[in-house]
Amino acid sequence: MAFSSTALPIAAIGLVMAVYLPRFFASQIGLSLAAVGGAFTIVRLIDMVLDPLLGMAMDRTHLRMGRYRPWLMLGAPIVMAATYMLFMARPGAGEPYLVGWLLVLYLGVSILTLSQAAWGASLATDYNDRSRVYGVIQAVGVVGAVLILLLPLALGKQGEGASGVHAMGWFCIIAIPVTLALCVLITPERVAPDTDREKVTLADYWNLIRRPEMARLVFADLFLALGPGTTSALYLFFFHDARGYSGQQTGVLLVFFIAAGLLGAIFWGWLAQKIGKHRALIVSTVAYAITQSALMLIPPAAMQLAIPGMMSVGFVSSAFILLVRAMVADVADEVRLETGKERVGLLYALVTTTQKIGTAITVGISFTVLDIVGYDAAEGAVNTPQAIHGLELCYVFAPILLVFFGGGALVGWKLDAKRHAEVRRQLDERDALAAEAGLLEAVSGVDIATQPPR
Repeated sequence: MAFSSTALPIAAIGLVMAVYLPRFFASQIGLSLAAVGGAFTIVRLIDMVLDPLLGMAMDRTHLRMGRYRPWLMLGAPIVMAATYMLFMARPGAGEPYLVGWLLVLYLGVSILTLSQAAWGASLATDYNDRSRVYGVIQAVGVVGAVLILLLPLALGKQGEGASGVHAMGWFCIIAIPVTLALCVLITPERVAPDTDREKVTLADYWNLIRRPEMARLVFADLFLALGPGTTSALYLFFFHDARGYSGQQTGVLLVFFIAAGLLGAIFWGWLAQKIGKHRALIVSTVAYAITQSALMLIPPAAMQLAIPGMMSVGFVSSAFILLVRAMVADVADEVRLETGKERVGLLYALVTTTQKIGTAITVGISFTVLDIVGYDAAEGAVNTPQAIHGLELCYVFAPILLVFFGGGALVGWKLDAKRHAEVRRQLDERDALAAEAGLLEAVSGVDIATQPPR
């Protein structure tokens, strides 16, 4: 729990950035919708390049306090400063101001996310332990997202408009140092010994992408991000225009959707320990198709049915990120066994980049499809039944198809619990020998690695 605590402010910031911050800069700060949309798109495109570079830098880090702990400590003040400048922005701030501080915020969030994910891989080395650890991280993130959603409601009138965004900002700024202290002061970090002295290069990045296991995970992660990402872009349109819910009701449904991920994270982590991570992920994609399709069977404006419907979708979709992240840790062990190189940070950079690509393109794809089917998103527009039906098909069935592609990529997965146990056995034996060699070097003053074999 201490290690996972940093996921709380990270998830809260991510939700505010996706839901509240664009509207805040458009309605309260005075930027046009085109300027806000352009700023977020520009930053996302630049941000995609950051993760591989950060991953390589983390894998090169060799400090007494650990490999990932110092990066977590570095990212926290960056996120706090950028959160203050964005969430407390005053009217008159222009597009360069938004682009600049968004870049700083995304940099800090990337550092925190990557360092925590890579640290988790070294913290839990057992196949089943990883399902549990990444499940707890996901669950704590859900708590952060729910708390940030409930904050404006708890403040009442004071939580409306700019005041609500300011309150969210202070919540995140205060939560970051508290959770960071819990993580870095309590959690141990075991740094695996490197058997090579080579620096990480872009060629290593390409070689990792070409690995069959990693190529499968990157493909799966991209499509598992595109599916729910499509529903995020169309959420308000679908429930307001197609299903007849008020703005307040759509907010309540969103809270239940996210809150269900808390139980879902625990369940999918447990199921992965029983049947394997890849099988649990495939099961979740099938369950997603069932629960997502069921939304069309719920009558319009029926909150008593929509709440359990949205909770079921949130419960199922919570499996996607946590299981992929846990599987990446297993691949990292196999890579280190075969190459002698620690590439955990770089491997996680691959999947976080696919998440960002999915987030960046879903809005454009979704809105283009809506335009093709004749849907008018303008305030007060009256759409034809055919356009509304097209919106329903885009929201409900397009994500199902995308998620099926993601799950299908894992059919025939080889790195199961039995295979990983053998990988860990060989790694542990080699690490023990490396530790003995290091002790002999310290005592004798002789670099054993440079001595000729006898």
